[in-house]
Amino acid sequence: MEGQSCSGSGRPGTGTRLGPLPGPHRVSQTGGPSKVDSSFQLPPKKNTAPVPTEPRITVVTWNVGTAMPPDDVTSLLHLGGGNDSDGADMIAIGLQEVNSMINKRLKDALFTDQWSELFMDALGPFNFVLVSTVRMQGVILLLFAKYYHLPFLRDVQTDCTRTGLGGYWGNKGGVSVRLAAFGHMLCFLNCHLPAHMDKAEQRKDNFQTILSLQQFQGPGAHGILDHDLVFWFGDLNFRIESYDLHFVKFAIDSDQLHQLWEKDQLNMAKNTWPILKGFQEGPLNFAPTFKFDVGTNKYDTSAKKRKPAWTDRILWKVKTPGGGPSPSGRESHRLQVTQHSYRSHMEYTVSDHKPVAAQFVLQFAFRDDIPLVRLEVADEWVRPEQAVVKYRMETVFARSSWDWIGLYRVGFRHCKDYVAYVWAKHEDVDGSIYQVTFSEESLPKGHGDFILGYYSHNHSILIGVTEPFQISLPTSESASSSTDSSSTSSEGEDDSTLELLAPKSRSPSPGKSKRHRSRSPGLARFPGLALRPSSRERRGASRSPSPQSRRLPLVAPDRGNSSSSWESSEEGPSRLPGPWAFPPAVPQSLGLLPALRLETVDPGGGGGSWGPDRETSDPDSLSPSPQGWQGLEEGGLGP
Repeated sequence: MEGQSCSGSGRPGTGTRLGPLPGPHRVSQTGGPSKVDSSFQLPPKKNTAPVPTEPRITVVTWNVGTAMPPDDVTSLLHLGGGNDSDGADMIAIGLQEVNSMINKRLKDALFTDQWSELFMDALGPFNFVLVSTVRMQGVILLLFAKYYHLPFLRDVQTDCTRTGLGGYWGNKGGVSVRLAAFGHMLCFLNCHLPAHMDKAEQRKDNFQTILSLQQFQGPGAHGILDHDLVFWFGDLNFRIESYDLHFVKFAIDSDQLHQLWEKDQLNMAKNTWPILKGFQEGPLNFAPTFKFDVGTNKYDTSAKKRKPAWTDRILWKVKTPGGGPSPSGRESHRLQVTQHSYRSHMEYTVSDHKPVAAQFVLQFAFRDDIPLVRLEVADEWVRPEQAVVKYRMETVFARSSWDWIGLYRVGFRHCKDYVAYVWAKHEDVDGSIYQVTFSEESLPKGHGDFILGYYSHNHSILIGVTEPFQISLPTSESASSSTDSSSTSSEGEDDSTLELLAPKSRSPSPGKSKRHRSRSPGLARFPGLALRPSSRERRGASRSPSPQSRRLPLVAPDRGNSSSSWESSEEGPSRLPGPWAFPPAVPQSLGLLPALRLETVDPGGGGGSWGPDRETSDPDSLSPSPQGWQGLEEGGLGP
């Protein structure tokens, strides 16, 4: 598993993009897109998503030292104010040394890893949605954005480069997410470079290798440094030369950090390494972030007594005017970046590293502020027949047969976190205004605040969203009783069994969400098997103590049936959806999974598998068996 390609398709910078299969909510004959009454008019340029004049980006790096995550990360993410207007518009989180022992990685393949869950849980109530994630062994990069900015984020791609053991091991290297944000090409690069004082040249070679190997597709920027703006961060492992341990500690204790700056290897390299030309960094006005005794704020007291160092860094680079035309086709020097803060967080003691966070404000001379798809919906749905969505697409938008419109509760965490969906069918109709209708059985009962989003298969992101609206549908006692009975049955089944589907499905389904732990669809490589987790293996059963004396009273919206499933490719870019490359055969020894057991599932009655005859370009022509739908629902397969 360690040696497998970190790109889902085997090519750098691509990753497999799959469209959604139809879920259990079938759209009626009248529910597909159709030309609507000419009396309906969408506002010609109305934006449901406000475009910030000066987008704010927070970047976080943390070597977590294989530790369990703490209970609370609100101070690290600067979320304590509670005012949506005071926070960031995008947040990039780079982690290193996430526990990647074989049994932990197998568990992370079945469920979302605990660190990703922690950040999604923390950011969801603040309107942040996970845009993309990529993992390479213990190196993870998560990119979040406010949900109403999603229509202006496009061309999302990921890549990763292993540099450990000559490029065969992913304990060291870099992972990246690139995208077009408001018309500007941005790239976030999270690296874990070689350790130790004498490895400075090796760190330079590794960085050069990462920059040369990571390539992206499309008409925009192909290499990392081709982007309008690059954020480079991670455990870069640069050390402090010349000074001995006692002097370094004296400078720290006496708050004379400036005496250490000139001997910092990265500071010295900025003046001598051509590859670092143009990279900027704020002043190191915080104490070195490595190495601490775990659970304390004391520097290393072990026998090795490692010298403190600023190993955890955040740098950025704006494409210079002399570097050629910007990938967006406009003058890149008109993009300005201002760093508002650059600090460590001493309150977190779960690792021998302290996390570092930086906040930036971007000034754009121009902004793309026209969404490709604009959605129109009533302020409230009180009857099922009101569940109609009207939308208009820009002429430059290339639709796909796999596009769909999802219904989300306010506070949803990622684009798979929907309550219901309908296909945005690809049909040739006159005009540019269409409508779809949600079936009555797919709608959530009761009262709540919801958002609609148009998911583009080609862009792998929600490219159109609405403002929040309300759904207030009555529930009868019989319906409630039936629902409760069904829910109890489903939840009980979900706690015990995960059906593993055959690998022939063309693409995962957006199917109906359940209240279940996060699942990965990668186990589709094991047809005819069921995996039963024990109760003590539940997600989040163990976490490190919170650095705060008490958790901030964040009140998350009622999530109801919103899904918590998330696809995360081991050793590669995570797509929505995407595959997980599992070993070709079932392990003979289950000692790697002491709390799990594999059981065969009767393939009869339709089998729940997808054969080649199931593959078709029309999502509505796919009709899996009920057993197959059950597997889709419980396996968390979805876009």
